[in-house]
Amino acid sequence: MKTNKWEKDDFRNMDPWRLFRIMSEFVEGFEHMSEVNKGVSIFGSARIKEGTKYYELAREVSKNLALAGFDVITGGGPGIMEAANRGASESGVGNTVGLNIDLPFEQTGNPYVQHGINFRYFFVRKVMFLKYSSAVVVMPGGFGTLDEFFEILTLVQTRKVPSTPIVLMGEKFWSGAIEWIKEVMLDSEDAMICESDLDLIKITDDPQVAIEYIEREYGRAKLKDK
Repeated sequence: MKTNKWEKDDFRNMDPWRLFRIMSEFVEGFEHMSEVNKGVSIFGSARIKEGTKYYELAREVSKNLALAGFDVITGGGPGIMEAANRGASESGVGNTVGLNIDLPFEQTGNPYVQHGINFRYFFVRKVMFLKYSSAVVVMPGGFGTLDEFFEILTLVQTRKVPSTPIVLMGEKFWSGAIEWIKEVMLDSEDAMICESDLDLIKITDDPQVAIEYIEREYGRAKLKDK
Protein backbone atom coordinates (compact mmCIF):
# COMPACT_ATOMS: atom_id res chain seq x y z
CA MET A 1 0.00 0.00 0.00
CA LYS A 2 1.40 3.39 -1.00
CA THR A 3 1.92 6.07 1.59
CA ASN A 4 0.05 9.26 0.85
CA LYS A 5 2.56 12.08 0.27
CA TRP A 6 0.50 14.45 2.39
CA GLU A 7 0.58 11.98 5.28
CA LYS A 8 4.36 11.65 5.02
CA ASP A 9 5.26 15.33 4.69
CA ASP A 10 4.07 18.18 6.86
CA PHE A 11 3.08 20.96 4.45
CA ARG A 12 4.55 23.57 6.82
CA ASN A 13 8.02 22.17 6.16
CA MET A 14 7.69 22.30 2.38
CA ASP A 15 8.93 25.05 0.06
CA PRO A 16 5.53 26.66 -0.69
CA TRP A 17 4.89 27.18 3.02
CA ARG A 18 8.46 28.40 3.54
CA LEU A 19 7.87 31.06 0.88
CA PHE A 20 5.08 32.60 2.97
CA ARG A 21 7.36 32.65 6.00
CA ILE A 22 10.05 34.43 3.97
CA MET A 23 7.50 36.97 2.73
CA SER A 24 6.35 37.65 6.27
CA GLU A 25 9.94 38.39 7.32
CA PHE A 26 10.31 40.89 4.47
CA VAL A 27 7.04 42.61 5.36
CA GLU A 28 7.91 42.86 9.04
CA GLY A 29 11.43 44.07 8.23
CA PHE A 30 10.25 46.78 5.83
CA GLU A 31 7.66 48.00 8.35
CA HIS A 32 10.17 48.25 11.20
CA MET A 33 12.98 49.77 9.13
CA SER A 34 10.90 52.41 7.35
CA GLU A 35 11.64 54.96 10.09
CA VAL A 36 15.44 54.58 9.93
CA ASN A 37 17.10 57.91 9.17
CA LYS A 38 20.55 57.99 7.56
CA GLY A 39 21.36 54.48 8.70
CA VAL A 40 24.93 53.22 9.07
CA SER A 41 25.40 49.46 9.34
CA ILE A 42 28.26 48.33 11.54
CA PHE A 43 29.57 44.80 11.07
CA GLY A 44 32.08 42.89 13.21
CA SER A 45 32.80 39.87 15.36
CA ALA A 46 30.35 38.66 18.00
CA ARG A 47 33.29 37.28 20.00
CA ILE A 48 35.15 40.50 20.81
CA LYS A 49 34.93 41.34 24.52
CA GLU A 50 34.16 44.56 26.35
CA GLY A 51 37.24 46.65 27.13
CA THR A 52 39.30 45.38 24.20
CA LYS A 53 40.69 47.66 21.49
CA TYR A 54 38.15 46.94 18.79
CA TYR A 55 35.17 46.91 21.16
CA GLU A 56 36.02 50.39 22.37
CA LEU A 57 36.76 51.57 18.82
CA ALA A 58 33.33 50.43 17.63
CA ARG A 59 31.74 52.08 20.64
CA GLU A 60 33.45 55.42 19.91
CA VAL A 61 32.69 55.37 16.19
CA SER A 62 29.03 54.64 16.84
CA LYS A 63 28.71 57.37 19.43
CA ASN A 64 30.16 59.91 17.00
CA LEU A 65 27.91 58.67 14.19
CA ALA A 66 24.87 59.15 16.39
CA LEU A 67 25.98 62.66 17.34
CA ALA A 68 26.36 63.39 13.61
CA GLY A 69 22.72 62.44 13.04
CA PHE A 70 23.06 58.87 11.80
CA ASP A 71 21.08 55.85 13.01
CA VAL A 72 23.25 52.87 13.92
CA ILE A 73 22.26 49.43 12.61
CA THR A 74 23.91 46.21 13.81
CA GLY A 75 23.19 42.50 13.93
CA GLY A 76 21.85 43.04 17.45
CA GLY A 77 24.15 40.51 19.10
CA PRO A 78 27.19 40.64 21.41
CA GLY A 79 30.76 41.76 20.70
CA ILE A 80 31.17 44.50 18.11
CA MET A 81 27.41 44.67 17.66
CA GLU A 82 26.90 45.34 21.34
CA ALA A 83 29.67 47.95 21.34
CA ALA A 84 28.11 49.78 18.39
CA ASN A 85 24.58 49.80 19.82
CA ARG A 86 26.03 50.85 23.17
CA GLY A 87 27.97 53.77 21.73
CA ALA A 88 24.94 55.09 19.86
CA SER A 89 22.79 54.70 22.96
CA GLU A 90 25.34 56.52 25.13
CA SER A 91 25.22 59.52 22.79
CA GLY A 92 21.81 60.34 24.21
CA VAL A 93 20.46 61.14 20.74
CA GLY A 94 21.13 58.03 18.69
CA ASN A 95 18.62 55.55 17.34
CA THR A 96 20.00 52.02 17.67
CA VAL A 97 18.64 49.16 15.59
CA GLY A 98 19.41 45.45 16.00
CA LEU A 99 18.69 42.91 13.26
CA ASN A 100 19.13 39.69 15.18
CA ILE A 101 19.50 36.29 13.50
CA ASP A 102 18.37 33.00 15.02
CA LEU A 103 21.46 30.82 15.49
CA PRO A 104 22.14 27.67 17.53
CA PHE A 105 25.11 29.44 19.18
CA GLU A 106 26.68 32.87 19.84
CA GLN A 107 23.88 35.18 18.81
CA THR A 108 21.90 36.57 21.73
CA GLY A 109 20.45 40.06 21.78
CA ASN A 110 22.32 42.88 23.51
CA PRO A 111 20.64 45.30 25.95
CA TYR A 112 21.49 48.46 23.99
CA VAL A 113 19.16 47.81 21.06
CA GLN A 114 16.24 50.23 21.02
CA HIS A 115 14.49 48.75 18.00
CA GLY A 116 15.04 45.04 17.45
CA ILE A 117 13.86 42.57 14.82
CA ASN A 118 14.49 38.82 14.75
CA PHE A 119 15.19 37.00 11.50
CA ARG A 120 15.29 33.35 10.57
CA TYR A 121 16.87 33.86 7.14
CA PHE A 122 20.25 35.47 6.55
CA PHE A 123 19.35 36.76 3.09
CA VAL A 124 16.26 38.63 4.33
CA ARG A 125 18.36 40.22 7.08
CA LYS A 126 20.99 41.27 4.54
CA VAL A 127 18.38 43.05 2.45
CA MET A 128 17.40 45.10 5.51
CA PHE A 129 21.03 46.04 6.18
CA LEU A 130 21.71 47.13 2.62
CA LYS A 131 18.41 48.80 1.78
CA TYR A 132 18.49 51.10 4.80
CA SER A 133 22.22 51.87 5.02
CA SER A 134 23.67 55.16 3.82
CA ALA A 135 27.14 53.90 4.80
CA VAL A 136 28.85 50.80 6.15
CA VAL A 137 31.55 50.43 8.81
CA VAL A 138 33.28 47.05 8.91
CA MET A 139 35.18 46.18 12.08
CA PRO A 140 37.39 43.08 12.48
CA GLY A 141 35.41 39.87 12.38
CA GLY A 142 35.10 36.33 11.11
CA PHE A 143 33.50 34.65 8.11
CA GLY A 144 30.17 36.41 8.57
CA THR A 145 31.83 39.83 8.65
CA LEU A 146 33.83 39.05 5.50
CA ASP A 147 30.67 37.86 3.79
CA GLU A 148 28.88 41.11 4.64
CA PHE A 149 31.86 43.22 3.56
CA PHE A 150 32.32 41.57 0.17
CA GLU A 151 28.60 41.52 -0.54
CA ILE A 152 28.19 45.28 -0.08
CA LEU A 153 31.45 45.89 -1.97
CA THR A 154 30.18 43.80 -4.89
CA LEU A 155 26.82 45.57 -4.97
CA VAL A 156 28.45 49.00 -4.95
CA GLN A 157 31.03 47.98 -7.57
CA THR A 158 28.33 46.64 -9.90
CA ARG A 159 26.07 49.63 -9.15
CA LYS A 160 23.24 47.45 -7.96
CA VAL A 161 22.88 49.79 -4.97
CA PRO A 162 23.50 53.55 -4.73
CA SER A 163 27.06 54.64 -3.99
CA THR A 164 27.67 53.69 -0.35
CA PRO A 165 30.74 54.71 1.70
CA ILE A 166 32.54 51.61 3.02
CA VAL A 167 34.94 52.09 5.94
CA LEU A 168 37.24 49.35 7.21
CA MET A 169 38.23 50.06 10.82
CA GLY A 170 41.46 48.42 12.01
CA GLU A 171 44.41 48.89 9.65
CA LYS A 172 46.43 46.04 11.14
CA PHE A 173 43.55 43.58 10.79
CA TRP A 174 42.63 44.53 7.21
CA SER A 175 46.07 45.29 5.72
CA GLY A 176 46.82 41.68 4.74
CA ALA A 177 43.50 41.27 2.94
CA ILE A 178 43.94 44.53 1.06
CA GLU A 179 47.50 43.62 0.04
CA TRP A 180 46.24 40.28 -1.28
CA ILE A 181 43.53 42.05 -3.28
CA LYS A 182 46.14 44.41 -4.76
CA GLU A 183 48.78 41.77 -5.54
CA VAL A 184 46.58 38.90 -6.68
CA MET A 185 43.36 40.41 -8.00
CA LEU A 186 44.64 43.73 -9.34
CA ASP A 187 48.32 43.37 -10.26
CA SER A 188 48.26 39.82 -11.61
CA GLU A 189 48.72 39.12 -15.32
CA ASP A 190 44.98 38.74 -15.69
CA ALA A 191 43.64 41.58 -13.55
CA MET A 192 40.25 40.74 -12.09
CA ILE A 193 39.36 44.17 -10.72
CA CYS A 194 40.06 47.77 -11.70
CA GLU A 195 42.31 50.09 -9.72
CA SER A 196 39.33 52.41 -9.21
CA ASP A 197 37.55 49.61 -7.35
CA LEU A 198 39.94 50.14 -4.44
CA ASP A 199 38.65 53.71 -4.16
CA LEU A 200 35.39 52.24 -2.89
CA ILE A 201 37.11 51.38 0.42
CA LYS A 202 38.43 53.67 3.16
CA ILE A 203 40.76 52.09 5.75
CA THR A 204 41.51 53.88 9.02
CA ASP A 205 42.04 53.51 12.75
CA ASP A 206 40.80 57.02 13.47
CA PRO A 207 37.09 57.40 14.34
CA GLN A 208 37.12 61.05 13.32
CA VAL A 209 38.53 60.22 9.88
CA ALA A 210 35.79 57.61 9.48
CA ILE A 211 33.03 60.05 10.44
CA GLU A 212 34.33 62.82 8.17
CA TYR A 213 34.63 60.40 5.24
CA ILE A 214 31.08 59.11 5.73
CA GLU A 215 29.63 62.61 6.06
CA ARG A 216 31.48 63.81 2.96
CA GLU A 217 30.52 60.85 0.79
CA TYR A 218 26.94 60.88 2.07
CA GLY A 219 26.69 64.55 1.14
CA ARG A 220 28.03 63.87 -2.35
CA ALA A 221 25.54 61.07 -2.85
CA LYS A 222 22.65 63.31 -1.83
CA LEU A 223 23.78 65.98 -4.30
CA LYS A 224 23.83 63.39 -7.11
CA ASP A 225 20.26 62.42 -6.29
CA LYS A 226 19.02 65.98 -6.80
